Amino acid sequence: MNFIPVKTPEFVKSLFPSFVWNINTSQKEVYLTFDDGPTPKVTDWVIHQLHLYNAKATFFCIGNNIDLYPEIFQRVVSSGHSIGNHTYNHLKGWKTSSQEYTNNTKKTEALLKRQLESSESFNNNLSVQFKLFRPPYGKIKPSQSKAILKLGYNIILWDILSFDWDQSISPEKCATNIISNTNSGSIIVFHDSVKAFKNLEYALPKVLEYYSKKGFEFKAITKQSLE
Repeated sequence: MNFIPVKTPEFVKSLFPSFVWNINTSQKEVYLTFDDGPTPKVTDWVIHQLHLYNAKATFFCIGNNIDLYPEIFQRVVSSGHSIGNHTYNHLKGWKTSSQEYTNNTKKTEALLKRQLESSESFNNNLSVQFKLFRPPYGKIKPSQSKAILKLGYNIILWDILSFDWDQSISPEKCATNIISNTNSGSIIVFHDSVKAFKNLEYALPKVLEYYSKKGFEFKAITKQSLE
């Protein structure tokens, strides 16, 4: 049984005030995020679906996947989405030393900087976006979060988990997880991964259509949105 809530309780957010759980806004806007890419076929499909609704999102990329699929990563960048650091090897913080965790994050930071600076879409806005960080599995030790914050990152957690990776739930349930719990400023977690695609393929178009009809915008997390 999964004891992780779809919507992060307010008391949990209050325990970790240095993390970003949602965006403070009075506007009708939500923040879609995609973890674990870039992934062949899946990430390109996500980019296309977002384009259909003029939606922007934030992609928390695994460094090793960027090295494997740099052309897909460049398509994410050229489509105007924000980029975040998700470590190089998708490390589980609770089972990793703080030194290894920090070095792994720095390795991805250097890679992201090289990739962004080589992109034709590189500009002053993109140059700061790689300072977004999401810990894989949401598991990070206090010593690790302190080190990551010291590197100048904003640590982005979430308001809503879609559970798209969970093979025990239906695609319909995945969509309902989001539609039943999202508010203005919600940060929503999807995964552009092979494992999640069965649920993602159904849920993402439903979410994009539902909130677009309600007049919401889908925005990327940027320095400006965090100010």
